[in-house]
Order: sequence, then structure tokens, then C-alpha cells
Amino acid sequence: MKRNDDGYKGYILPDGERDWWKLHEDVCFGRAGGRVIWQPRILCWLTDRMFADGKLPGEYEGLTQPQIYRKLGCSNRVYDYNGCYNEYRDPSDNVSGGGHWLDSDTYEHYIDTPLGRVNMVLRKSPNSWAMRTIKRWITCENDLKVWIYLEETAKWRWNGAHFDATKAEWGRLGAPCIFMPRVSIQRLYIDLMGVEETIYALQDYPDTIEEYFKALRGSHMRMIEVINNSPINIINFGDNLHSGTLPPALFRKYVLGDYNMRCEALHRAGKFVYSHYDGDNRGLQEMYHETGLDGIEAITPKPQGDVTLNEMKKYLGDMYLIDGIPAIYFDEEFPIETLEDCVKRLLELFAPRLVLGISDEISSTGDIERIKRVGELVDEYNTKII
Repeated sequence: MKRNDDGYKGYILPDGERDWWKLHEDVCFGRAGGRVIWQPRILCWLTDRMFADGKLPGEYEGLTQPQIYRKLGCSNRVYDYNGCYNEYRDPSDNVSGGGHWLDSDTYEHYIDTPLGRVNMVLRKSPNSWAMRTIKRWITCENDLKVWIYLEETAKWRWNGAHFDATKAEWGRLGAPCIFMPRVSIQRLYIDLMGVEETIYALQDYPDTIEEYFKALRGSHMRMIEVINNSPINIINFGDNLHSGTLPPALFRKYVLGDYNMRCEALHRAGKFVYSHYDGDNRGLQEMYHETGLDGIEAITPKPQGDVTLNEMKKYLGDMYLIDGIPAIYFDEEFPIETLEDCVKRLLELFAPRLVLGISDEISSTGDIERIKRVGELVDEYNTKII
């Protein structure tokens, strides 16, 4: 890839590399002079190939993730900084946990508390290092009461050693950013109960559900106190919102108020705040501006998602779009011209309030070389702007 640095004046480091960290923060806080940043996530492509073949193809074989990003000529959204915020409990809370293999393919995690034990069981997959959930943490009201205790006793602290180690690994390839734990109903859907069991629980024991949400909210506000006193300024709500499981009525009842509370607290410390909406968006778009968020991550337009680019612009207005390119456009079944046209349209509609990326990752079947072509288009745009 032939690099064009003409649009990056003020963002070139002494070693000749681009200062993606500074550009990332400047784009988010409106200081980049109209420039945008290209920030694709490639973890799925990397891990699936490593799982299948034990190595990466071609010129990427043997490279670390930071080295791959440098070869691709783009920035990374460095969520590795998540480990900078550690959850802990006092010894007097009498909480302990562990895990063991039940057989060669099945692993049990467990947590012991004064209210009893909760556990989760995972099983190996033939297709990925990610394990499948066989039994979730919460299957009844008593399990949920244990989790109320866990959230009420949870405390948070800053891990400076992790910050330093992550900074040493990734350098200036992207600004530090994190995603917070999932909010209220999304925490139950994805992490603890599953969608079906959560929907039943909302009807069967709503008071206990509300008590859990109150305890979870308290834990997350304690986390925000630590975040606000830290040097990380770009904060994501990693909620994976999808209107198919979170229709407007449930969003308004269980998510909107917590988003308002979180955003107000984070904005007091000058943080840039956005949330991850990576499923269907129809029905949720009308509430984008009620959330207090600065932007939305991973909205996926048609033909992969359920909204058009014009609809995205209509409802985002002056909010930021983070990502925006359908992941399927990196597959060879789509002509590269389709990808190019999409990128140009995103730049036209959303720049400069745009952190361009893939909604939400290039797949294991994607053509990694297309990432370089998008980078060229962004370089051309930034050069024209300057």
C-alpha cells in the first residue's frame, strides 16, 4: 500500500509512523480539522484463521496484531484497555470462585456467596476457540438473588500496570478506549440468563428483576467514578443492542434511563460516550437523541442490516457514527466498487463526525486486502479536506 501522508500534517511521529492515538481523540472531540480516521476491527478474521490453520496467510504470517495494523496502514480501536478497570470485593463479603473441567470438553465456572452458589457450564466448539454456553449463570429467582448480592458488593479500582502494558503493546495505533459492562436487560440477555429466560423472568418475578437492575446500576456508577478519574477518555457501552430482542417499549423502560444517568456522569468528566448497536435498528432510531450519547457504534446498513445510509443520517443528525461499512462488503461476492461507493457515501454523509469502521468486524471469509483500499480512500479524503 502506497501511503499518502498529505492529509496528516500534525499527526506524523518522529519515526515516520502516524499518530493514530492523537487523531482518534481529535476526531472524537472535534479537533481534527475535518479529518476522519479509519479503524477496522479484524479479530474475527485473525482468530478464525489461526484456529483453522495455526497461522495467518501470506505476508501476515508470524506478525503480532499491532504489526498487522501497521502493515494494513490503519488504526485499531484498542479495547484491550478494558483490563484497566478491575472489579473486586472485600474479604468480608465472603465471595470466592473457581472452575474445573467436568470432562475433556466441558468446563464449569462457579461462584460461592453467603446466599449460595451459582455456576455456568461451557463446552468446546469444533469451529472456534470460543466455547458454547451449555448452562447459564441464572436459571431461577434464587440465582438472581445471588447476583444481586454480587452486584451490591462489587467495587472497582484502576489498574495502572495494565494501562502501561497495553500502551507498550499498541503504542500510538489508537487512543485508549473501553467498553463498560452491559446495562440492565442486556446484561441478563447476553451474560447471565439468555433472552427467553429473561422475558419469562420479567413476568414471573418482576420485583426481583428491578432489585437486580438497581444493584447493577449502583455497581456501574461506582465503576464510572473510577473511569472519570482515569486518563481514558473514549467510553463505549458494549451492549450489542438489537431491536429484535429489545423493542422500543423495553428500551424505553429498561435502558434509556440508565443511559441518561451514565452519560450525564461521564460527560461531567469530559468523556466521549457511545454505544454498540450491532443488530437491527428499526424502531430504536427515533430514540438515538434521547440517550445522551455522543455517537452510535456498529449500525449496520442494508443489505446486511435493516436501515439505509440515509435513514442513519436522518436519525443520527449531528451525533457521531462509529463504523458504518457492512462487513459483507469485504467478501469477494461483492465487487470492490460496491465497497468503494459505500465508503464514499459514508464520508459524504457523516464526516467529520465519523470514526469509520466495519459494522462490526471483517468476517473470517473477508478479503483483508480490501482494508488497504478503504485506507487509500480515507487518505484521499483527508488530503482533500486539508
